[in-house]
Amino acid sequence: MPKGIVEMTTMFMKDPAKILVKNEELTLEGIKQYYVYLKKEDKLDVLFQIYRGIEIAQAIIYCNTKRAVEKVSEELKKKGHMISSIHGDLKQIERDSVMRDFRSGVTRVLVTTDLLARGIDVYQVSLVINYEMPKEKETYIHRIGRSGRFGRKGNAINFVTPAEKDQLEEIQKYYNTTIEQLPTDLSELK
Repeated sequence: MPKGIVEMTTMFMKDPAKILVKNEELTLEGIKQYYVYLKKEDKLDVLFQIYRGIEIAQAIIYCNTKRAVEKVSEELKKKGHMISSIHGDLKQIERDSVMRDFRSGVTRVLVTTDLLARGIDVYQVSLVINYEMPKEKETYIHRIGRSGRFGRKGNAINFVTPAEKDQLEEIQKYYNTTIEQLPTDLSELK
């Protein structure tokens, strides 16, 4: 957890139990991690290429802001894709409805903020796309961990702009992992 969150818990909890896990033990074995270097303005085009290039059981696309969630959702819908979106400004009843549709497979792609980086288990999620790199490196493992649940294989694709290159390197170092460049032949993703 980020240092600020840990510090905040001391204000609300009495003698909490701490479970410490080494960073290098956090990387999930069943998830292949990839990156795509691109310009910010090319993200939607690359997203559409990925969407056309691989078969997706279900996918989660992470953005950092409500505005980005709405923009990506709108563009996917314009192209005729059945998607759902969720962020913190939705009422709880709306969030419940979106999650019910996603869990039941009514929609196969969910665009979201970090609201769903933790605590969501949907069996069929095979792909996570970090449309925007997470602001906190500790969030990365929670985002990609939404794929490959229940012993299944999963893929995580990170869209990395020149401004985010250092973030990608920091995540690799922090989790002692290697994130490979996305292959040109998307059929390699299984």
